[in-house]
Amino acid sequence: MTEPTPVPDAAGGGSRTATVPPEPLVPAPASKQASNGHRQNGAPRTEASSEPGADTHVNGTPVAVPTAVTRADVRSGDDVEAGIVALWRSYGESREQGQRDRLVLHYAPLVKYVAGRVGTGLPAHVDVADLIQSGIFGLVDAIEKFEPERGLKFETYAMQRIRGAILDDLRSQDWVPRSVRSRARDVERALERLGAKLQRTPTDRELAAELKIGLAELRELYGQLQLTSVVALDELIAPNKGGSSLAESLPDDAAEDPVASLVDQDSRRQLADAIAQLAERDRVVVTLYYFENLTLAEIGKVLGVTESRVCQLHTRAVLRLRTKLNEQSEA
Repeated sequence: MTEPTPVPDAAGGGSRTATVPPEPLVPAPASKQASNGHRQNGAPRTEASSEPGADTHVNGTPVAVPTAVTRADVRSGDDVEAGIVALWRSYGESREQGQRDRLVLHYAPLVKYVAGRVGTGLPAHVDVADLIQSGIFGLVDAIEKFEPERGLKFETYAMQRIRGAILDDLRSQDWVPRSVRSRARDVERALERLGAKLQRTPTDRELAAELKIGLAELRELYGQLQLTSVVALDELIAPNKGGSSLAESLPDDAAEDPVASLVDQDSRRQLADAIAQLAERDRVVVTLYYFENLTLAEIGKVLGVTESRVCQLHTRAVLRLRTKLNEQSEA
């Protein structure tokens, strides 16, 4: 009968139970232990150590160790660091593009990190992917100009170069001069200081005194700062509510109003029904006057009556139409 014996875990933490035969084990040759981990007489060995192909003792009982359990599949951090140092050394000697590309791939997460930090304070229409693209050029430039022999940390140096490349690209796309942007920041800081000091919105005269400029110069500065307040048409009004863009909310003066069109069609239908219910002579007067654009005298010649009689017929037709339209609207 065998007894469960606690042995140290292969990973070094805690213990596990291994079944140990009561009879002593006969050590097998080292070649057989490394190849199949069995006893010389065919009985299986028990796993207990972290050394491949080695024997240990538990309570005086020899226990074998499997090779597959103890072999590390993942490189340690020291190995990765040593590989990067060797790659830097090799790149510094040869300056090959392939080695540079390997360094770019290794340090690429830095670009995403810096682009996310820079993009936090930018407008919503600025795409982070564009910032990452600009940052990649900064990373390549940092790798080409970095000198490892100086003993500096590359990550600190590269983050400054990446951030500078992103900001340079943003400035190149800005139509507002940098001097105007700088004065806009000065005005914002002055407004914050005065607002905190006065506990109210400062007047233009107080703001001009804070900036140490004249009132006329301040108003001229306001005109320059209007260039910095431009809204992108593709910027969302409410990103979390519906997702409609600002361009979709702008009215088109040339577009036909569907509601007005429906109301007009319905009014025309009601008017046609009311005209159809008039007497024949009244219907002729309305048709010739409003649709054929004939004068009352011309209509009188067509009907063979005087102009005054046509005027009476027209007045009677209009009153009857108004009455019928009112009846239809109330119905």
